[in-house]
Amino acid sequence: MTSNASATPLRPAALRTREQFTAAYDNAAAVPAGAAIVAALRARGDALAARSRVQADQRYGALPRQRYDWYAAADADAPVLVFVHGGYWQARDKRDFSAVGAGALRAGLHVVHGEYTLAPQAGIGDMVAEIGQLLDALAAHPVLGRGQRLVLCGHSAGGHLAAMQRAHPAVAAVLAISGLFDLEPIRRGALNDALQPDAAAVQACSPLRRIGAGAPTVVAFGDAELPELQRQSRDYAAALGAAGQALRRIEVPGADHYTILAALERDDGVLLEQIVALAAGVER
Repeated sequence: MTSNASATPLRPAALRTREQFTAAYDNAAAVPAGAAIVAALRARGDALAARSRVQADQRYGALPRQRYDWYAAADADAPVLVFVHGGYWQARDKRDFSAVGAGALRAGLHVVHGEYTLAPQAGIGDMVAEIGQLLDALAAHPVLGRGQRLVLCGHSAGGHLAAMQRAHPAVAAVLAISGLFDLEPIRRGALNDALQPDAAAVQACSPLRRIGAGAPTVVAFGDAELPELQRQSRDYAAALGAAGQALRRIEVPGADHYTILAALERDDGVLLEQIVALAAGVER
């Protein structure tokens, strides 16, 4: 399912000043209802937890945010969806977005919501390593690490962190939603105040700059998102394709940076359809 974007994305060269780079990635300004959408997601997630078999705050490391929530499937051998939340690497937590796993849970998958240390307490490289630790822990889990297919999904900054783990041996497939794949534009705007990646970190932690062999990947974004976010996803998908990597690019019609998550949460959502297919090892 692919649609044309409603706006022509700006190339990075069209952005010159700190103010321009800041505005180009300002989802809060672009979607004034974003905070209310996330608050509603949180409420639905709390309700989901109350009626589900969930083991909350399981540890995968010693740091306070190195933890995950496991929503158990009825079948212990079911595939596993791991979701990594967004928040521009410096905000939010796993419970804000737990509702997006409801559709996968109804489809019979185990669902894991991972958390990680945020900036400024951690740098980008630290966060990438923590998601690797999470995957290592799940691969060694007595139930979740029994050889089932594991689909790694992330939204926004979580999409970046998911893309960085395409080559992890536990990962069967990746779905990166509204992700950030080149950190250089981030380094040039206000988001850099907390993150502070240097040139080496930009090179090492930008999925677009380190295309290599990895799991089949779906790159998804809404055609009502900020032009720069659309460009990042298009460029990353093009780079994966040029490198001969298995991928699919999906533009969700009418979706912005927040409403796109409905396509994962709802039973008829195109992104849930992708998750179910990836979990089954079926190409859509």
